[in-house]
Amino acid sequence: MAGADGNPVCEAPRRIVHIDMDAFYASVEQRDDERLRGKAVAVGGTPDARGVVMAASYEARAFGVRSAMPTSRALRLCPQLIVVPPDFQRYRAVSQQVMEILHSCTPLVEPLSLDEAYLDVTSNRWNEPLASNVARMLKARIRGETGLTASAGVAPNKFLAKIASGWRKPDGLTVIAPERVEQFLQQLPVESLWGVGPVTAKKLRALGIVRLVDVRSADEDELRSGIGSLAGWIRRLAHGDDPRPVVPDRPWKSRSCETTYTEDLRDLREVRSEVERLARRTAAMLSRKNLLARTVTIKVRYSDFTTVTRSHTTATATCDEDEIASRALALIGRTQAGARPIRLLGVGAHGLAESAASTPDRLF
Repeated sequence: MAGADGNPVCEAPRRIVHIDMDAFYASVEQRDDERLRGKAVAVGGTPDARGVVMAASYEARAFGVRSAMPTSRALRLCPQLIVVPPDFQRYRAVSQQVMEILHSCTPLVEPLSLDEAYLDVTSNRWNEPLASNVARMLKARIRGETGLTASAGVAPNKFLAKIASGWRKPDGLTVIAPERVEQFLQQLPVESLWGVGPVTAKKLRALGIVRLVDVRSADEDELRSGIGSLAGWIRRLAHGDDPRPVVPDRPWKSRSCETTYTEDLRDLREVRSEVERLARRTAAMLSRKNLLARTVTIKVRYSDFTTVTRSHTTATATCDEDEIASRALALIGRTQAGARPIRLLGVGAHGLAESAASTPDRLF
């Protein structure tokens, strides 16, 4: 960027903090039930209901229990595992407490989920110039007001701050100062790059790219051939360059509800009843958020794990329960429901916009 005299002006690096609650759901359960403290705990479904682990305490993680793992497998790894059902109303209440603490520091808070968020503290309400001190203060307030621990990462951008927050979990604080960015990048595996999952990592390793910094010297044509349009983005990240700002109040892109069933659904009437239930739940969520949807989508997963989606879009957006349920039920006719066993159903709403009722609130 150039100044008024035409000479380049060096912008001061941003101060980004990533706050990540430690084993959030499981920690809330341990906090509220002293019988669970110090025990291997998993929040999730029961093994006889095709349940999966949604969160695991650190005591459970020591046995290899991880989120998204089938509960039956988790119990084989850790026979003493205590599985508790999720209580999202309680988790949302605690999350709101945490978000209020974050907003007391800066309006630039970008929640990613119930248990993590980015903050831009370059300028903050506490007038604290050191982001590391801001992170310490946030962690202390979260612990004092909720009884839970959070890990924090401090860095010049979102990519590095997120990696840093997971560096010393639980209850960790890792600071990557601008002058230490290169040293930090040199020790990271290629999987650390944002957007690089197991499949993409395998493709990169096949190209001889093992470390994050190996991306810098990779042949551009080979890189694009191997991973497509992601190539330019990860090359930029490999240099520690992430210009994305912290965006508060991210707009909802979609809302959905889905259920995995203990026994496969075979009867079409039962399937239609479940689709209507899920559609009405989705519509209710839209109403609570003052949102309208143009597109209604259904998701059907058959017993052999084949998954199909069907959608219907109109020019006019709505949150009317009857209309959304009617459209979802019509979409069932475009599937093999009734002819093939079904293990999962879902109903989603997309193409969201704020309803007129929410506009006055935005003004204030």
